[in-house]
Amino acid sequence: MTPRDQVDPARHRPDRLPRSFFARPVLEVAPDLLGCHVTHAGVTVRLTEVEAYAGQIDPGSHAYRGPTPRTRVMFGPAGFLYVYFTYGNHWCANLVVGHEGSASAVLLRGGEVVAGHDRAGDRRPGMPHRDWARGPGRMGQVLALGRDETGRDFCRPSIGEPVDLVVSPPKGEVDRERIRTGPRVGVSGPGGDEKVFPWRFWLDGEPTVSTYRPGVVRRRPRTVTT
Repeated sequence: MTPRDQVDPARHRPDRLPRSFFARPVLEVAPDLLGCHVTHAGVTVRLTEVEAYAGQIDPGSHAYRGPTPRTRVMFGPAGFLYVYFTYGNHWCANLVVGHEGSASAVLLRGGEVVAGHDRAGDRRPGMPHRDWARGPGRMGQVLALGRDETGRDFCRPSIGEPVDLVVSPPKGEVDRERIRTGPRVGVSGPGGDEKVFPWRFWLDGEPTVSTYRPGVVRRRPRTVTT
């Protein structure tokens, strides 16, 4: 047992998914997360939509070209959080999975707030309930996940931390026949190839699943010289 896995029994959460659940191939973990609950800062979200990313074998992954200061946590062991900033105002949360060095992660793309409704409403004012965590940026906001949460271990209690981060199993059986797969949202280039990377997973019929939009290749404007 490593120091990371040594848990104070007095603080143990029996409903917390173990590290072994996440230390598996990303394409196994991702669909198994559907229906699971993520709790942080007083709000709990039931996951209805996720996306899988597979590190240096996946051109859609932030880790495709190797470790950087931002992506270093992805190359570590499973069970840690990777949070990144995008589009100038959104924090998106990923659960690091797989074996150490694989840089695999699952993006939390959509879900239903099932606890902490007052706090969720304060963080998403004026938005209907179904949209509170519909999309990865909204998910990050409603769960109050940002830069400071990158590197957080969600497989053990946070000793000395004012808030805890917990990923727990579904409350009841998940109908596997409802699981759908397709291309990842907003991923352009080879990583957006729906035949090669149908790595978005969602529960059919859930109103909290985001709308699919293909990726757009952004080209730099041509410089005109005279």
